[in-house]
Amino acid sequence: MEGAVKLGLLSVIFFASQINCQEAILHISSGDSYREYCIVHNHSWTPLSETLDDAVQYPLVNWTSTLLCNASGILPDLVKGKALVVTRGECDFSQKALVAQSLGAKTLLIASNEDLTTPSANDSEYAKVNISLALMRYRDFLEARQAFGEGMQVKLYAPPYSKIDPSIAVILLIAVVTVTLGGYWSGAYERDRLNSGVADTEGGDNKADSGQLSLYSPLKVVIFVAMMCGMLVLMYYFYYVLVYIIIAIFCLASASALFSCIDAVLEKIGCGTLSFSVRNWNFSVRSILLAAVCISITVVWAVYRNEDRWIWILQDLLGIAFCLNFMKTISLSNFKICVILLSLLLVYDVFFVFITPFFTKNGVSIMVQVALGPDASGEKLPVVMRVPRFSAWAQNLCGMQFSILGYGDIIVPGLLVAYCSRFDVWIKSSKKIYFVSCCIAYLLGMLLTFAVMLLSGMGQPALLYLVPFTVITSAVVAGCRGEMKMFWAGTTYES
Repeated sequence: MEGAVKLGLLSVIFFASQINCQEAILHISSGDSYREYCIVHNHSWTPLSETLDDAVQYPLVNWTSTLLCNASGILPDLVKGKALVVTRGECDFSQKALVAQSLGAKTLLIASNEDLTTPSANDSEYAKVNISLALMRYRDFLEARQAFGEGMQVKLYAPPYSKIDPSIAVILLIAVVTVTLGGYWSGAYERDRLNSGVADTEGGDNKADSGQLSLYSPLKVVIFVAMMCGMLVLMYYFYYVLVYIIIAIFCLASASALFSCIDAVLEKIGCGTLSFSVRNWNFSVRSILLAAVCISITVVWAVYRNEDRWIWILQDLLGIAFCLNFMKTISLSNFKICVILLSLLLVYDVFFVFITPFFTKNGVSIMVQVALGPDASGEKLPVVMRVPRFSAWAQNLCGMQFSILGYGDIIVPGLLVAYCSRFDVWIKSSKKIYFVSCCIAYLLGMLLTFAVMLLSGMGQPALLYLVPFTVITSAVVAGCRGEMKMFWAGTTYES
């Protein structure tokens, strides 16, 4: 049952993609007084000035009583050469922008009662719009109108910020340490299993007594990836219902994983335990206390999951435990299965990030839409490691900014690292050559991922770099050692 839950959650851990909100500042003034508010824009629309002095000032016209899906009821003379603020809803951003542009407005502000997300459209729509467009919080507009009345002047500008942030190093450290520990744990578990004399009479199809689940059939891998594609499409159309199911599954799986990780550490350091019996049922005091702690941590996360200031610590803790336990309990039986699974997931990742925008009505990929949530829903899928950007801590206008990495970018290459660790056990490699080389390849792949992200200024599907690095490195090591045939086919544990 636990293995089935893990496989179910694996089908959604690839939804989270690195999304960079392009945040800017709205400077509202009246006379000598001014206030500044957070806005979100898109570089694909008309770029904003980088400094307040370079920004052009426009009078602000309040038209929040309309959605601006058409020009009816608005006289061009009222908005020509000015900034126009309207309400979000009904039609897409490009339609509002085109209507505002036809009326002669120079800037369009869209007041939103929902979370701010980067306004996007089909690629063909960007070239048609030559006015500035940004989203602002509706409550910020109400506050500014109360403070300044109707005679407001606005400037929009986007101060440059450093793309290189120490949080990237923390994310990299979390990813590499998690993959390394997970691979080591999988190898140690395999060594203990072999030493205990547990035989795998079915050539990899046997579940060990701890609930380990092995993927051994190429057909099952293909079916599994197809199910993931179906699950992603369902999330795209039924997000509001399924997101809560995913949150519930994550709570169950992460609490169980945290228990397994801490229990293994306590067992390793020789922490004793007391037992007692109630009606022929045996209970461990250590297990009961540990279960209470793990459940409490998970409940706290579930209750305060939308508190950005500190809840990311618990989410990362639960995420690390989940990834570690997944890599230990889900095993790939041979390199052939590793190649098939990782290659299919690479195609899956690239297709749903880069190809699906050509088929969606708003030009946003299905992967990005599910990661963000439709209409910027407050509920997000809990499938990413999050670390606050240190350089943005002093910027309070737009709240905390995060560097993120999806669990899939840890688990998928981690399954290959775990296989390499187990293979070292099978061939009795004292130097753990496969495990060490695959970990180094993962590190190099992550470094390349972040380098491309920083140079391009866009989030990247990390599997695009991690899969080739880890797969090719493992194959080269096996070829140089003359063990490719055994590495490809795996082992029946008779060696």
